[in-house]
Amino acid sequence: MTFAEALPIHSKLDAETIRRDFPILCQVHPNGKPLVYLDSAASAQRPTSVIHAMSRFYETDYANVHRGIHYLSERATELYDASRKRVASWMNASGEDEIVFTSGCTAAINLFAHGWGNKNIQAGDRILVTIMEHHANLVPWFQLAERRGATVECVGIDEAGRLDASHLDQLLSSQPQLLAITAVSNVLGTVNPLHEIIAKAHAQGCKVLVDAAQAAPHEPIDLQDMDCDFMAVSSHKLMGPTGIGVAYAKRQRWAEMEPFMGGGGMIASVTTSSFTPTEAPYCFEAGTPPIAEAIGLAAAIDYLEHLDLIAVQRYVHDLTRFAYSAVGAIDGVRVLGPDPEHRSGLVSFIVKGVHPHDVAQVLDQQGIAVRAGHHCAMPLHEHLKVPASLRASFYVYNTERDVVELCEGIRTAKSKFRR
Repeated sequence: MTFAEALPIHSKLDAETIRRDFPILCQVHPNGKPLVYLDSAASAQRPTSVIHAMSRFYETDYANVHRGIHYLSERATELYDASRKRVASWMNASGEDEIVFTSGCTAAINLFAHGWGNKNIQAGDRILVTIMEHHANLVPWFQLAERRGATVECVGIDEAGRLDASHLDQLLSSQPQLLAITAVSNVLGTVNPLHEIIAKAHAQGCKVLVDAAQAAPHEPIDLQDMDCDFMAVSSHKLMGPTGIGVAYAKRQRWAEMEPFMGGGGMIASVTTSSFTPTEAPYCFEAGTPPIAEAIGLAAAIDYLEHLDLIAVQRYVHDLTRFAYSAVGAIDGVRVLGPDPEHRSGLVSFIVKGVHPHDVAQVLDQQGIAVRAGHHCAMPLHEHLKVPASLRASFYVYNTERDVVELCEGIRTAKSKFRR
């Protein structure tokens, strides 16, 4: 397929202009070609505004927060607290006290599994997950079930790669305590109908945790409208820094939890024999928090909202739809997951007769960065009867030309290994 044959992208976003906001994407691959970065589902790149916000903080405002009474500490505290307010507003939480900063999405899920799970899950209780979950939304629940004598059950998918609604209804009918579900599959790109699922779960008295790592970069989040009990969000997938994530819970859910970690910052008082924790969210943020990272996350949210998340969603959807058709049209390529109307931001595929790692290596030699492996979703790959897959994921700085380059690279890999 040539560039002239590419489908038009129906969006107000100008990816070529946006790309110039990302210094790392302006470099040339060692092969002399422009870098084609198609691995944003693993980690998105950062715009200059995020890099400068963090650099400026370190240059002019850095100090530890909350306990200092000197000038720099007060400035750092003001910026850090403003970042929490920014996140709460962006997600439409009921208040900033529902937002806890963690070291990442995985840490947020583990916080819930320990803080809420240890206190509220009892022997014989049931926890539901889905087969499309990332290991970060599986392993903590397996560990919790082992600690508490509970059972983890898995909701399946249909042949198209969408959640099996009848299986979910069947499992919900026995009134489990928790459903832990991804908003968007990091392998199939499947977008789960969360509003419908959450309403069904709540009707059975089941709490719902949403892993929004793959959704938050691509679509608006309205927590009050969605009505989930818990949510985990990753910063580095939405153009923010690594080392910080967001743990959201409804106020009443935080009240049902015990602090996961102990130390400075999470206490109201300490004696030689006991302690009293402070209120949420601070009792769940022991130790020095990710201050610069929180400021960088707020800057990333500012950048996203400047672009308009609805426009981002439409642009990435159109680009993904084009990639789904273009990659799927290559002889010997099998695209995994549902049709474009039910997926978001990525296309995973396998090339008949060629291992995904070999294809990825050939693509890298041509300056094209994709992900190859099981993508921290081994149960899903086992279900699909493939040991590994290739994943090309797209964001606001990708273009139709990137997809064309990807397709040419796949054909080159096929040709090379055929010989």
